[in-house]
Amino acid sequence: MIPEGSQEVAAAVRAVLGDVLGLSPERTAAFTATTPLFGALPELDSMAVAGVLTELEDRLGITIEDDEVDGEMLETFGALTAFAARKALV
Repeated sequence: MIPEGSQEVAAAVRAVLGDVLGLSPERTAAFTATTPLFGALPELDSMAVAGVLTELEDRLGITIEDDEVDGEMLETFGALTAFAARKALV
């Protein structure tokens, strides 16, 4: 069962990745839960990670603490979306 609001969170994550990384809507629409991100998308370097996280905070009205950021949450689109959903849908 998909938690209520998770589709909106996924759409927000897609929009943020598109905006911050300059990816086309077609490219982000093709992302699945298993699509690799950090280390696989050349656009998502360490500097871009900060922009993605800041933009997620703004769009979703969440706060992301430094100690919450790790390689696992950025490994795939699904992991990043799940993290954002846990923060936004409390």
